[in-house]
Amino acid sequence: SYNVGDYAAALKEWLPLAEQGDANAQYNLGVIYDSGLGTPEDDKKAARWFRMAAEQGDASAQRSLGSKYYYGEGVPKDYTEAARWSRMAAEQGDASAQRSLGFRYYYGEGVPQDYAEAARWFRMAAEQGDASAQNNLGAMYANSEGVPQDHTEAVRWYRMAAKQGDASAQLNLGIKYQNGEGVPEDITEAVRWFRMAAKQGDASAQNNLGAMYVTGSGVPQDYATGHMWFNISAANGNDKAIENRDRAESYMSTTDLSEAQRRARVCMTSGYQECG
Repeated sequence: SYNVGDYAAALKEWLPLAEQGDANAQYNLGVIYDSGLGTPEDDKKAARWFRMAAEQGDASAQRSLGSKYYYGEGVPKDYTEAARWSRMAAEQGDASAQRSLGFRYYYGEGVPQDYAEAARWFRMAAEQGDASAQNNLGAMYANSEGVPQDHTEAVRWYRMAAKQGDASAQLNLGIKYQNGEGVPEDITEAVRWFRMAAKQGDASAQNNLGAMYVTGSGVPQDYATGHMWFNISAANGNDKAIENRDRAESYMSTTDLSEAQRRARVCMTSGYQECG
């Protein structure tokens, strides 16, 4: 029933199984209550079913219960409990839990802060193909956090994540090409990666792409397109972009400015698909 989208029927199907102690059914009920599929969303019920499955050793349920404790959804917020349940799932090889545990060590939430331990868990998740973990491991190599600084290694992990569509990694890879760190400097390649991240809504990449157009780096100089990207970045909360946009305006005619503003609206309403 669940696979065909009849969640209410799935709920009826799984409830007796879950009550009989079936861990898979308990986890599935947790997901249904967590997401509000076919039933009103109920964090307390979700946490209760996740706990039942988690206590039977279900890794997905352990990870989900850890998340509930982290955000304080259906249970009191408790970073120590969040880390404890994430660790159980992580030790069973759950990549998302390994990444979560990496973050707990990185920020010292529920565990002592430990960059080396954060890198160790990020690596485990990264080697399983988790894009966010790959990006974070790359950043640790770039910034010498818990591992020796190695820009080539940073680029390697950024690239893996970027190719999976991780916008933050695309931005980071673009910066590496722009600065020639870990790769030969290549401004055209920097623009390419900034554009990919910008079209996913990454405000920093949008600001960087605007700067490339205004300075004519890797693209022909074009104040209107630069202004468009600055404007979009500013709308997405990037303060630097506000200054950059205002500075670009001083070089633009009223007609060009109106056109840039129109294009920014079209770009945003099209979900960054029609950005000219």
